Amino acid sequence: MWRRGTRVLFRHVARREYSRVCPPPAKSAGTLIRVSNHVARLGPPKEGPKPRQLLSLPPFPGHPLPGKRSHEDGVVSRVTAVSWVKYYFDGIYDSTIQSHFKQGLVQMECPGLIEKEGQMKPMRKIRPSEVMEVGARVYVPVSVAESRVSRRFDCIPSGTLYPNADEIEYLQRRVKYKDSAIIVLNKPPKLPVKGNLPVHNSMDALAAAALSYGNNEGPKLVHRLDRESSGLHLMGRTKESVSLLQWLYTDFNKGKSSCQAWDDACEARYQRYWALVIGSPKEKEGLICAPLSKVLLDNGKTERVILAHQSGLEASQKAITQYRVLGPTIHGCSWIELRPLTSRKHQLRVHCAEALGTPIVGDYKYGWFVHRRWKQMPHVDIEPTSGLPYKLRRPAGLDVQKGSVLSKVPLLHLHCRELVLPNIAKFLLILDQKLDNLHPAVCSKPDILRFVASMPSHMKISWNLMSSYLV
Repeated sequence: MWRRGTRVLFRHVARREYSRVCPPPAKSAGTLIRVSNHVARLGPPKEGPKPRQLLSLPPFPGHPLPGKRSHEDGVVSRVTAVSWVKYYFDGIYDSTIQSHFKQGLVQMECPGLIEKEGQMKPMRKIRPSEVMEVGARVYVPVSVAESRVSRRFDCIPSGTLYPNADEIEYLQRRVKYKDSAIIVLNKPPKLPVKGNLPVHNSMDALAAAALSYGNNEGPKLVHRLDRESSGLHLMGRTKESVSLLQWLYTDFNKGKSSCQAWDDACEARYQRYWALVIGSPKEKEGLICAPLSKVLLDNGKTERVILAHQSGLEASQKAITQYRVLGPTIHGCSWIELRPLTSRKHQLRVHCAEALGTPIVGDYKYGWFVHRRWKQMPHVDIEPTSGLPYKLRRPAGLDVQKGSVLSKVPLLHLHCRELVLPNIAKFLLILDQKLDNLHPAVCSKPDILRFVASMPSHMKISWNLMSSYLV
């Protein structure tokens, strides 16, 4: 009986031949048997890999790139795609960027194809050696900027009256650039910039103790960041550099000087911030022109910045901000890039909260009501290319209670990432009328300096969490 049944069974089995070059496509099965913990269940087949979340780089500005030499012996050197991505993500390992190019994950918009309604713009893969054209926009996966998160806290203790040796060493490690005129450092969050009697270990007190580097006086503040924000902070080391930087950061109309290189370097100056906001602006990029005014609350002590009314009865200040959305909305939030064209107190926070209607995550002063609703509502985000909902996968080993987007009380997600400014040490010598013949070593220095700072730990965790949807 067994042999007869076996013979009948082998009669019904057909012989299948597979090709090594092109195997047959897999048949779509309605249900599959899955075994877990010695229990068999019927379930749908596993879903394929979802499209990666893409990050939009700004349009290629052309030649020359700020802070990078592109003219050699009068010949303009061409900028390739891999050079442009490495320039924008300064600080990311070259091997990481090269691997994204090898896997075909770096894409560019196709100008000739028509964009369909409700879908992303048609894109094509690009090679590392492809020459960039002015206005071309490159898209890379968010994973290119993922980084390991340190277990140490970013903010230094502020319970002592005078900074100790550990705090001085910590601040010196935050310095990214130092010359005879300026100091640029990556300010951690929760560190006040300007101290007063109830605030200890502020930036000016720590700088006087840790960043003098042999000078009689410590560096002076040129522009200020909020206590909760982080990023690149600029300080002047001498009286001449401080006065020149203060003139540079004023919003008054500046006349032309006798030095054309100085005028070109001043026009190239800018700052770029990265922020995580609740919601997403209606337009992917635009210009915010909304004047600001200061008011006192009912207690008469607390000052608040609001959008100025059109009546014009109260004093107001002109405030302009450029913004650009970096990627899609994930978990009810989206990453945006901000470029302030004026320097006003709480300008970016008020413009995001009141002008765009998307307050910054962790900004409870200007977006407390939206935070309360945002934490209570469920979020279902749709992937733009496939139309399927995202699925959150928390990376293993991350502590989400360190102020990230998933913690109960997130910290402020506002970071000054990029800073471009003139080479103050060089132009102080050029603008000095007493020095007619400069040393060749001084002339060989670049006219423009560019700095990029990494995000603090809580923003790195949020970045990795947001990009983990599609990994």
